[in-house]
Amino acid sequence: MTLARQFFAAAAGAVIFGSSAYAQGGDKPDIPADLLEDPHVREELAINEFTAPSIAKIFESLEALAPLPILKFQRDPDIKMPLNRADLAVDLGSLIADGFLVVQAGELGKVEDLAAELTRYGKALGAGERVNRHAASLLESARKQDVPTLKKELAATQKDVELELVTLRDADLAHLISMGGWIRALQVSSDAVANQFSEARAKEIMREDIADYYSSIVTGLEPRISERPNFLAMRDIFAGLRTEMTLEDGQQPTKERIEEIRQQASKLVELAHQRQEGP
Repeated sequence: MTLARQFFAAAAGAVIFGSSAYAQGGDKPDIPADLLEDPHVREELAINEFTAPSIAKIFESLEALAPLPILKFQRDPDIKMPLNRADLAVDLGSLIADGFLVVQAGELGKVEDLAAELTRYGKALGAGERVNRHAASLLESARKQDVPTLKKELAATQKDVELELVTLRDADLAHLISMGGWIRALQVSSDAVANQFSEARAKEIMREDIADYYSSIVTGLEPRISERPNFLAMRDIFAGLRTEMTLEDGQQPTKERIEEIRQQASKLVELAHQRQEGP
């Protein structure tokens, strides 16, 4: 697949970013163009002032790797919901990613539990009413085995929560939802490529532009988030992945390089689920 390398300049004012570091003079990094929602989707969801990479688009970019090993990376049903809002946002992104994995694998019987979890996390982040609407539609679509609508509702869940967080002047958390989704996607997709390697499959996950984006995002978060040890470690891993994923002209990805990416993705997941007590 040929990946677009164009960039969409998404500048937002201090009113939108509130206390985010980007409102203090920093520039929000450009989002890889193929991870932006289509303009008509953004208009339908009324999210024109703020954008983050779409988890739905992340999974569209990985369709060539299907089926992904969802059963190997099932979410622990006993995991406790975190108290800290940054941790909640990262976890919500991972949950939305799990939704796309469930739909892709045809495991629609798992949608009910997923919808319940999305509702809990949405409520904890102050977006319960918005998420409730999507959760009800997810259940109805799963009952009808309506896969296109399931995907649409998962994408809308991400964007509606982001919109609510921006309204609450919590734009940093909106970025973390997207980041949690990509970390989960990278974990599963890198494992799929490592276990069934080909140069063509490997190129699908060599996304130095995405790694660079999230490295910049973590750097620009509020200090109370960006200076946490696990976020500092994630920033460094993103920066390392940017280098690991960069291919020079004529260079092909190797199995050894994919194995290193897989290991780093596993570390990202571990770091992303480290909790901080309190809001």
